[in-house]
Amino acid sequence: MNARCSVRAFRKAPVERSQMEAICQAARKAPSGANLQPGKFHVLTGDALAGLCASLQAAIAENRPFDSEYSYFPDPIPAELKARQRSAGFALYEALGIEKRDVAGRRAQFAKNYDFFDAPVGVVVTIQKDMGKGCFMDMGMAIMSFLLAAEDEGLGATGIGALANYASVAHAHLGLAEDEMVVCGIAVGHPDLDAPVNNFRTERAALEEFTSFRGFPDESSEDSTE
Repeated sequence: MNARCSVRAFRKAPVERSQMEAICQAARKAPSGANLQPGKFHVLTGDALAGLCASLQAAIAENRPFDSEYSYFPDPIPAELKARQRSAGFALYEALGIEKRDVAGRRAQFAKNYDFFDAPVGVVVTIQKDMGKGCFMDMGMAIMSFLLAAEDEGLGATGIGALANYASVAHAHLGLAEDEMVVCGIAVGHPDLDAPVNNFRTERAALEEFTSFRGFPDESSEDSTE
């Protein structure tokens, strides 16, 4: 967990199918309420991935409206969360040498989401449309297990929530079943460790901001050592 980070620059070396199978099998071992095991991983490389990226880039060129089937951010987004979002974005663009007012540069960088950051493997994650909200939690645990398994294989990866912006494009290009909803993408490959974009880190909230501990002995008291 401490070693993993979002990787957005990759070496050209291919990833073996056996590695991706092992990662997907590990992801499926994530906890699942009632063992429903929601979600699917559609794993693409080579021409299959290039074709999807071309379709997504065509949608950008046509200025096609976003058509995500679920909401990712709260609306309106609270000020404290907006501050976190901006801080993470500024840190990313600073690592890439993109100035705050360089709108074209920022758009070009965002568009790389739809090329899966030139990774050799791209994954489209889907879930059945009629699944309950709790199944999104299970799907999230499966995705986290996927990312950790990729780390264990010596690979790098990053989730691509932006893929859901063009859900219909991915859905049509892959010929997915009508009841499948596009949740996100994942880029997978051998990380380029020299790339500046792979060497910046986002800040995490302090422990006291997101936890509370109750019933534990006060560590400052004499009883805490008994």
